[in-house]
This record gives sequence, structure tokens and C-alpha cells, in this order.
Amino acid sequence: MRAFTLDYRYAGRQRRMTIGRWPEWTVTAARERAKELRRMIDEGHDPLAAKEDLRAAPRISDMIDRYIREHLPKLSPTNAADQVSMLRKMLEPAWGNRLVTDITKTDVAKFLDIVAEGRPRPSKARPNNRARKLQGHKPTPVRANRMGEVLRKMFTLAIDWGWRTDNPAQGFHRRLETARERFLSPEELTRLAAALDAAEDQRAAGIIRLCMLTGARVGEVRTARFEQFNLDYAIWSKPSATTMPRARPWQ
Repeated sequence: MRAFTLDYRYAGRQRRMTIGRWPEWTVTAARERAKELRRMIDEGHDPLAAKEDLRAAPRISDMIDRYIREHLPKLSPTNAADQVSMLRKMLEPAWGNRLVTDITKTDVAKFLDIVAEGRPRPSKARPNNRARKLQGHKPTPVRANRMGEVLRKMFTLAIDWGWRTDNPAQGFHRRLETARERFLSPEELTRLAAALDAAEDQRAAGIIRLCMLTGARVGEVRTARFEQFNLDYAIWSKPSATTMPRARPWQ
């Protein structure tokens, strides 16, 4: 392989830097680049050291590995496993080879937009040929918010590690999350009732039963007094001092 090189001396050391390979680089282009490098050397800079520093600079894949190794063991196993899945399947393919210092707020915003957009998911319906049909994109705003929180924590740690001086994920756009409402199935209610009957702490089991029957808050049930109940009419008269109106989301 033929290549254009520049030999120079810096701080008493003999150095050789490869400018580029021939014929990708012409003689004229190589000479112009050599002049630029000479000016850098005359100004007191070592161009080869700068190139080596860039090669050794931490990349996003390095940040992911260190975050998983040092931070995730402090979290619950379920939370840690979910974050590993997001980092390995979503972040690393997109940014893995980029320098930690290269990521900007715009990069974060664009990446979270892609996460929020979702991806086509396999349909539950299976045609005769057993090939799984793909549904359209299903928005995942909650996933984007969780990814934003992980990015913010990762870059905060990167500052502590001395890998960069600012956090591009700080103040990321948080998407509106729709509250989920789910009701137990008859089978689940049966299993829950059996578990409550078998519980050692029947006072706690009674609190759960009353919450299920009335929809009251746990705190209201725990502080309820026997004289508040009319068993003949199945009425619970709650004092106003112990009740608070439920907060409603902004419309």
C-alpha cells in the first residue's frame, strides 16, 4: 500500500503521521495537507497526538457498557433488565460508534422522536402460510420518556467520569402519557380472594377487600372508625376532614 506521510519532530521525539493513501489522495492534496500540519506544529500542536486522542476518546458504546456495569446493579433486577434491553436494542444500533462528546440536544430530540413513533409490530393474526403480518406503527410515548430519563442519567454520569462537560439530555421533551385503566378478570379476582383469605395479616387483607369494594383510598380505609359504618343500610359516612377530592388531569 502506498501512502503519503509527514515526518516531523515534536518535543524531542521523531514522529511520522500518515496523511492518506494513494491514489485516494493526489500529490497536490497531500502537499496542501502537509503544509497545514506544518503550521500546526509551528504553533506548538502535535497533530498525531490529536489524532490518537480522537481515536481513544470514549464512544457511546463505551458509555453504555460502563453504565450497565457500574450503575444498573444498584437498581432492581426488573428495572435493570428493561434498561439493558432499551440500550442494546435501540440506542447502541443508532449511536454506538459516535463519540460521547458529539451528541447534541438536537440528536437527543431526534432520537426520542423515533422512539416515540414506535415500530411496526407483528400481528396476532396468523395467515395460512404462517407468515406474520405487520401492523402499522404504534406510538410509544411512555417508552420515549423512559429512554429520555436513561439518557439524562447516563450523560450525568458521563460528566462525573470526565467524558464531557454538559448534559444534552437535560430538559428533554417529555411526552404526554395516557393513564391506563385495567380491571381484574374473574379468574384474577378468585385468585386474589384466595390469597387474602390465606394471608397471615388479616387486618391488611380486610383493608384491601374494603378498597376493592368501595374504591376508597388506602389511607381512608386505614383511618376509618367502626362508628362511621351503618351495617343495616350498608352505608359508610366518611368525615369531610378525612376525604380529599381526586385530582383530575388537565383536559
